Amino acid sequence: MPEAPTTTAGAPDDLALNALDDAASNVEHRSSGISGRGRRLTILALALGGFGIGTTEFVAMGLLPNIAGSLGVSEPTAGHVISAYALGVVVGAPLIAALTARMSRRVLLIALMVAFTIGNLATVLAPSYGLLLVARFVAGLPHGAYFGVAALVAAHLAGPRHRAKAVGQVMLGLSVANVVGVPAAAWLGETFGWRTAFAIVVAIGIATVVSLVRVLPSLSGMTITDPLTELGALRRSQVWFTLVIGVVGFGGMFAFYTYLNSALTSVTGLPVSIVPIALMLYGLGMVTGNFVGGWAADRNVSTAILAGLSTSAVALAAFAVLAENAWAALILTYLVALTGTTMIPALQTRLMDVAADAQTLAAALNHSALNIANAAGAFLGGVVVGAGWGFLSPAVIGAVLAVGGIAVAVVAFMTARRRPVPA
Repeated sequence: MPEAPTTTAGAPDDLALNALDDAASNVEHRSSGISGRGRRLTILALALGGFGIGTTEFVAMGLLPNIAGSLGVSEPTAGHVISAYALGVVVGAPLIAALTARMSRRVLLIALMVAFTIGNLATVLAPSYGLLLVARFVAGLPHGAYFGVAALVAAHLAGPRHRAKAVGQVMLGLSVANVVGVPAAAWLGETFGWRTAFAIVVAIGIATVVSLVRVLPSLSGMTITDPLTELGALRRSQVWFTLVIGVVGFGGMFAFYTYLNSALTSVTGLPVSIVPIALMLYGLGMVTGNFVGGWAADRNVSTAILAGLSTSAVALAAFAVLAENAWAALILTYLVALTGTTMIPALQTRLMDVAADAQTLAAALNHSALNIANAAGAFLGGVVVGAGWGFLSPAVIGAVLAVGGIAVAVVAFMTARRRPVPA
């Protein structure tokens, strides 16, 4: 989709545009009865939900031996609980977004977080492996729809010139989870049993529900559609192009991340005690990437996507070449996370643009695409490692996937210029 040209920072036209936009935004927010402080608290509450979702999504990976030992199954079998959650995300995102199209966005967000909390409570109480799989599937169902609707709400409250930044702030909860939530929950799970980790997620879910009830405005100004209108997003080629960019381009990050631990210990030669620091650097890179990505997408969405993919390809390739050096490996771990994450606010914003009147479904589908990228990246990384190419080969695969994402993005942008999508 063609991007609106940007003026030079500080030019009179730009200052006038900023003033007009700020004035219009202030009128809009006064009419909806929410102040600047109220907007910030709302986005913080939405990010808290993302923090809980990020914690439950990733903490299971570090607790598989504990889960397996507790339920009497093998570790590979216990790994299916991760697949069950991802399947819930992929299925739930489009299904919930379409079926709840007529529902108030405020009511929907609260209901989604209630469902998420119930799913995690069922995880804590699951007495058998089979019921645990069902609980993880249920917990994953609200994931994509929550982030999709939360992104739309944040963009609505922030106004057109700051919407990508607001989307990035909501997604920040997911990134902070990798820095704080996952390590803390994993430690509690190791110390007091794996169910404790998910009990913490339940507490976060309850806190989010209370926060949303208290601070989320009525959102009466947001457009309400219907299931058929939302399903219309599936007929738009630019929606599919954007989703494929996410699956291909972001898959490289997951190929890299899945085998990062092994690469750092077996190739770089870092002691196991240093790996948590490296993973924390990865999480900090994601946090930074959300800020940078939101800032860049508010200026030009297409440029932000291409820049994220290009720099991600360079960082992944550099890791494959330089990872034998400890300092280079740690720095590049941070940079891979930063460059890859910068794409997320831009992809989410582009889906809002190209979906026209089917934004809820399109925004939710973004998280289905990212979970497919997770599965595909991990699978391809396993293929090259299993072929004997070593633990640096997933980074090479990641760089190739990022270049593939660039190719898809270029085709998408060229096609959009020939056939503009109605706003």
